[in-house]
Amino acid sequence: MVQWWVMSSRTVPPHRYVYSTDGVNLATYEFGDPAHPTVLAVHGFASSAVANWHATGWTRDLTRAGFHVIAIDQRGHGLSDKPHATDAYTMELLVDDVLQVLDAYLLDEVSYAGYSLGARVGWQAARELEGRITRAVLGGIPDGDPLKRFKVTDARAHIEHGTEVDDRLTGAYLTMARALPGNDLKALVALVEGMRGGPQPGADNAPAQPLLFATGSEDAILEASRALAAAAPNGSFFEIPGRNHFNAPTSRAFRDAAIAFFGAAA
Repeated sequence: MVQWWVMSSRTVPPHRYVYSTDGVNLATYEFGDPAHPTVLAVHGFASSAVANWHATGWTRDLTRAGFHVIAIDQRGHGLSDKPHATDAYTMELLVDDVLQVLDAYLLDEVSYAGYSLGARVGWQAARELEGRITRAVLGGIPDGDPLKRFKVTDARAHIEHGTEVDDRLTGAYLTMARALPGNDLKALVALVEGMRGGPQPGADNAPAQPLLFATGSEDAILEASRALAAAAPNGSFFEIPGRNHFNAPTSRAFRDAAIAFFGAAA
């Protein structure tokens, strides 16, 4: 897999911890002028704020376009705490983490940028925090639960005993989790198990805000993402040319479409 997350020479600002309601330390990063409109950026599974948004040019391009950016390391990722208990990972807690960050930075209204897991959190956060999240870019998100086929028992056996993983999807998730230095595989497997059975995006629970869905042309979930956009009352769709699920955040075309979408609110 192409390690697109490898840091360039761009300077990473110091992180600031925000405390969740259940005692988890959430690492956050601030870019740009706080007087400008804010974009809250939430990364995907097994990634981080720096890898998903900073190393790929998003923070640079957003701040150049006149936005203030707050990026979160979701619990279990980056420099945030990484609990191993499955009950530390529910959609309710992940959405509440978003709320705690908004409150800590005294943000009344934000635009939201989420990719993959961050987009799933963004869907639910937009529903529950409708007055705080005015519009959202949701990248790499299908309907339903993409983690239901993940074999937790096999993954844990592999982590603890080196047992070979035969299931292709489970193996792919573990490979992705290992790709970023500092990832804690036990925490990430706990996240997968903890989020099962929670609320899933679908036509019956679409947020009302303007939403831009974006998925790579080479991503297997492309049509499912397109269908989800069609089901949202204010949804639009952007097909990211020449990208799959793993490298879509590197796309300049994706960044440009998102910036134009956020700018339309001005």
